[in-house]
Amino acid sequence: MDFPPYLGSMPMHAITEMHGEPGLLERFRLEIEGFDEPARERLNAALDLTAELHRDDRRVREPYLNHLLRVAIRMMHHYQVRDVDVIVAGLLHDAVEDHPAELAGTDGGADPTGAALAALAERFGSRVARLVAAVTNPAYDPGRDRHTQYREHLAVSLEHEPWARVIKVSDFTDNGVGVIHTVGPKVVSSATKYRPLVPLYRDLIARPDTPLSAAVKRHIFGQLDLAEERFSAILDRPAHSH
Repeated sequence: MDFPPYLGSMPMHAITEMHGEPGLLERFRLEIEGFDEPARERLNAALDLTAELHRDDRRVREPYLNHLLRVAIRMMHHYQVRDVDVIVAGLLHDAVEDHPAELAGTDGGADPTGAALAALAERFGSRVARLVAAVTNPAYDPGRDRHTQYREHLAVSLEHEPWARVIKVSDFTDNGVGVIHTVGPKVVSSATKYRPLVPLYRDLIARPDTPLSAAVKRHIFGQLDLAEERFSAILDRPAHSH
């Protein structure tokens, strides 16, 4: 497939709309060109694994892999992340939650999440596994509101994992700012889930120990503002316009 010479500077939603998964894979390849060979090998190994695990997964109109690619590309391009463990964890951030048995290579026994994290640690190191653990949702209490439990989990799990905040805010940006690229009833449900998280992410990113430059933090605050505007447009419309 032929891609335009300016693919490396195209907005990711434009790449997704025009070129789909092949375009995002090519953009990922362009982003990792500046890394040394051992780093590129690890990044490609993580990409191969996540592509295999999520091969049958879809999110609304697209392959799920597109979301994982955008999360990783955003960290490299917009957040200037050069820490390979963080990018690997970004690619694999949903692997333990969505495919623990496949990742562990067994039924996972009594603790499929623990087995999947151990398999991840064996393949990519304990730090990658720790970062993925921090962004993996626990089992929820069915008697309590899921959205409330999700917010509580994030506040606790990201408190002492500054790099996990970076992964999670890229994930949130793809889900939150990208809500306008969603269709059907998921638009309102996503906006309802994500809107209360904006102040939490704003606080976490503003913290001095969050390892991003001042310019990158300003960029993220702008994205959070944009997400808030979009949630407001979806959820605050007068009743007669629904």
